[in-house]
Order: sequence, then C-alpha cells, then structure tokens
Amino acid sequence: MVRALAVDDEQPALEELLYLLRADPRVRSAEGATDPDAALRRIGRALEAGPGGADAIDVVFLDIHMAGPTGLEVARLIAHFDRPPLIVFVTAHEGFALQAFDLKAIDYVLKPVRRERLAEAVRRVRELTEPAPPGAAPEQLAVELGGVTRFVAVEDIAFVEAQGDYARLHTRDGSHLVRIPLSTLEERWADRGFVRVHRSHLVALHRVEELRLDAGATTVRVAGTDLPVSRRHSRQLRDLLTRHAARGGPPRT
Repeated sequence: MVRALAVDDEQPALEELLYLLRADPRVRSAEGATDPDAALRRIGRALEAGPGGADAIDVVFLDIHMAGPTGLEVARLIAHFDRPPLIVFVTAHEGFALQAFDLKAIDYVLKPVRRERLAEAVRRVRELTEPAPPGAAPEQLAVELGGVTRFVAVEDIAFVEAQGDYARLHTRDGSHLVRIPLSTLEERWADRGFVRVHRSHLVALHRVEELRLDAGATTVRVAGTDLPVSRRHSRQLRDLLTRHAARGGPPRT
C-alpha cells in the first residue's frame, strides 16, 4: 500500500489531488501540504522513521510553481537524502518534463489531473516500492548470417529498424535482419522496455543516452545513433523515460 505526500500551494488543487489519491484502494495514506518548507520537514521525519516506520512516505506528488521553493528545488533537496521517497511531478506546465529526468522523477502528470492518469502514476509507485517479481526468462532470436545461425539476446538489442516486412536488429556487435514486422516486435517486447519512437524505429529504454528537443524536432540517441522521434510518440517517450530514470539513471538532455 502506498503512503503519499502531496504538495501544492493552491488549496483547491491540493484538495482535488488528495481526494483522487484517497479514492485509490492502493493508497494507504495521503497527506497534504501547501507550504514546501513544511513538506521538507515532514519528509525529514519520514526519513528518520525509516521505510517501516509509522511516519514513512513512499512518494511525494509535487507541484512545480509554488511560492517559496519550487517543486524542482524541493526535488533537488530530497535527492540528497539517503533512500529518498519517489517523486511524481503534478503540474500544468509541460515544458519541465525534460528536467524531471535529472531529478529522477518517476512520472510527470499534467493538470487538470485525470483519475485514470493518476491511477497509472500510483501503479508505477507500487511497482517500484514492492519487491520485484521474478524476471522474465531471457528471450533470444535466431538470425542467419552467412549460412550460420546465431542467437541474439533481446537484452543486447539497442534499437530496431523497420525494413518492409523485415526488421533490422542493432546490437553492440552489428546488425541482423529478421523476417518479423516491427509492429509484432513492438507488441511482444512492450514489457521488456522497448518503445516505438517513430513508424520506423523501436528503441530499448535502457540504451537511451540522450533525448534532445531542437527547433520543435525531437531526437533520441541510442547506442551512439541519433534517431528521429515523431510528434505523436514524443510525449509517450518522455513519460516512459521519466519512469525508467528512477531505475537506471536519467538520460542526458
């Protein structure tokens, strides 16, 4: 069960967020604070209590624009603690999503907050705070190279490029062509951290090195290769990278 602290200096917005959190059966407790300094003191008590203590907090839902310390500043302070709570930004401003990577936020929820969107954020918190289930069995693909059959582990694939009815798998050791449509691999590997960024490319989140926005165009660097990100996939990619950053470290932006 999730123990949450919501921080927003606008009382109506805070009350709405707390209402939605308390209505979620996966949330054990949800406290609120309109003062960022008071929120930091509350987090300090939680850290002193430890994860099993009565005052423990699993996640902090942070607004960004607040009187006094901003949500970004609060998150930077929290990051210096040992075993800090998870961070979810809740804001009306989309433009700070990339900065969330540096702060290892696990989600970035836009206002007005929709119940189903907040429920997804809570699901992510539970996924990170509960013991991890046994990992999926390693998957390999058979590829033909010069009459020799090789087996490529999915975890070694950095990105996949569509080539008609075929897909080209790019790994550390080179590339391999398989007769599998990109759409099939997208569906099969969704739970393994692969995400569609363009009609021609599927990337492994753990291999992303950089996400860049330049003159309205978004690109992602994967294993030293710059790939275009289509407009329709851009927001989803930022959202997924924010989540992944809490596990393996943020990409550079």
